[in-house]
Amino acid sequence: MLDIGWQELFFIAVIALIVVGPKDLPKVMRTVSQFVRKARGLAREFQGGVADMVREAELDEIKRKVDGSSRSIEKTIKDTVDPTGSLTADFDPAEFNRQLKERVEGGPPKRPGETGAASDGGTPAETPPATKSPPKPQPKAATKQKSKSPAKPKVATKPKSKPKTPRTAGQTSG
Repeated sequence: MLDIGWQELFFIAVIALIVVGPKDLPKVMRTVSQFVRKARGLAREFQGGVADMVREAELDEIKRKVDGSSRSIEKTIKDTVDPTGSLTADFDPAEFNRQLKERVEGGPPKRPGETGAASDGGTPAETPPATKSPPKPQPKAATKQKSKSPAKPKVATKPKSKPKTPRTAGQTSG
């Protein structure tokens, strides 16, 4: 910037006092200070704009580098896992989702050689013979799992007080 010391400022002030005169000097100083303030604001705005452009250029360059490296990493992984491309060609996401949904909703998968009774949760070795009576159902409270939060304790309530009689406009309390 301008390298102006105290001596130069004093010299400029004396010249301004002689040229402008003591009567108009405050108005001139106010006008000059407003001009300097606007010039500084424009310079600050220009520097900020240039800094933003540099920052964006750097970010674009970094983004291009990251995108290029991620593509190369993705290609390397794909070549390592499926070098012939047969897994990608054979995989159908819609079919996979359908099978997954069937497995989740249908319970555990059936093993080869299992009977229908085994799909109820037992194994073929645990299936009772037909001559025995069916097991007795357990009470619902025992089969139903309790929620994770403990039950709220009952709080004693105050006895109800007498109902208040409605007041009319002419009555006062007391």
